[in-house]
Amino acid sequence: MAVFTTISMYIIPLLLFVILASAVIKQVPAYETFVEGAKDGFQMAISIIPYLVAMLVAISVFRASGALDFLLEGIRPVLALIGVPTEIVPLAVMRPLSGTGALGVMSDLLAVHGPDSFIGRLASTMQGSTDTTFYVLTVYFGAVGIKKIGDSLKVGLLADVCGLAAAIFFVTLVFGSM
Repeated sequence: MAVFTTISMYIIPLLLFVILASAVIKQVPAYETFVEGAKDGFQMAISIIPYLVAMLVAISVFRASGALDFLLEGIRPVLALIGVPTEIVPLAVMRPLSGTGALGVMSDLLAVHGPDSFIGRLASTMQGSTDTTFYVLTVYFGAVGIKKIGDSLKVGLLADVCGLAAAIFFVTLVFGSM
């Protein structure tokens, strides 16, 4: 393990040295190129701010209005019939909307049930096997000006459902049910 610790300490400085050496060899103005890239990155960040704010406001309204609670109450009986713990439903709903919100839900689940519980393991697996579909569509598609996201939304949500189903299946397979 000490070897890996030593290697990890030197990997970033070594990478920076290789990049700078490559720039010198190829006679690329490294600093000017870096500044130009940083300027482009800053412009990109500014261009996605309206989309990010709109998405965060929509999530806040969705939660504060009680729509999330209404949705959860509607699907809990069905999930209970197929053996999915109802405590995991808020994470399944929140994950496609917001990574930070989903992380908060997962942290609460881990605090209440523990990381080694079935629910803790399922929450951790769900967090890693799904994506923040609406965030990706809102921020990245908005930044490049793509307006028609219908097919991407369908495929993204289908991938999320498949990831959730796989997480439930494999956690139940490996660790047993509740």
